Amino acid sequence: MTAPAKRAVAIGGGTGLPKVLWCLLEMGLDTTAVVTMADDGGSSGHLRRELGMLPPGDARNCLVAMAADPDSSVAGVFSYRFPHGEGLAGHALGNLVIAALADIEGSFPAALDAAGRLLGSRGRVVPSTLDDVVLAAEDVEGARVVGQRNVAESATPIARVRFTGGEATAYGPAAEAIAGAGLVVIGPGSLFTSILPNFLAGGIRDALLATTGRVVYVCNVANQRGETTGMDAADHLAALDRHGLAGAVDVVVVHDEAAHPLHSDLDPVHAGERVLARLRAAGVEPFLANVADASDPRHHDREALLAALREVAS
Repeated sequence: MTAPAKRAVAIGGGTGLPKVLWCLLEMGLDTTAVVTMADDGGSSGHLRRELGMLPPGDARNCLVAMAADPDSSVAGVFSYRFPHGEGLAGHALGNLVIAALADIEGSFPAALDAAGRLLGSRGRVVPSTLDDVVLAAEDVEGARVVGQRNVAESATPIARVRFTGGEATAYGPAAEAIAGAGLVVIGPGSLFTSILPNFLAGGIRDALLATTGRVVYVCNVANQRGETTGMDAADHLAALDRHGLAGAVDVVVVHDEAAHPLHSDLDPVHAGERVLARLRAAGVEPFLANVADASDPRHHDREALLAALREVAS
């Protein structure tokens, strides 16, 4: 990176991205979230099928994380999920608000901007693509799996993902934000179902390869049973490379499992000496730290992740 980051972009989806957004905002950076549009499960999947709209769930989580006061009543309303009710059970109210705003404002991106104003968002949330995409995967045994939810629930590790209709078109403002960022953070999150779908839109991939900013991949603390079973940190990077991102990543943040072992029930993303050597051979700088959440070691500790990002971004 040629200068200190002032503008930052976080790319992904799921539950990991909001933690990164909190970190970037705490660092005082002008922050944009670029969010996957491949989700087809739960409330988002239902709204996709019923209304023909893009999935709002991951974007909603990011908007709440970036709210002026994430503990406010408005943020609570956006996060509220109906526990029962015919046609309502399982829906997050914020998803329905975004669906209504898409009709009122005339587009999904405009709905996200309007929702951001309601929440007093300290940054912007944009989709990686406006195309109605369907995720498909090939597992390590060569079997084909179709649908984001089915890929996430695969019992066999995944080798590669793509969209059924071919490469999607990147949403212009998302690609522009990446190209102009001083710091880009990828992950953490489900590698094949939350992170990689963003880069199946070619313009997103091209923007990442073209940026002069520092690109950091935050590796998951633990693997997801099925999707990434048995993968180490170098395997995670290799999956990014297979999907067109070779040479894009500068730093990989990895939990120091050797010094801070995880619970025996978990499948850690290992980063031993051989793994670190593979990362360095790929031209990537590994950064090891104790970033696991002690209360839920499958995920990152927010404060520890903040400390790691501060160091690798400097």
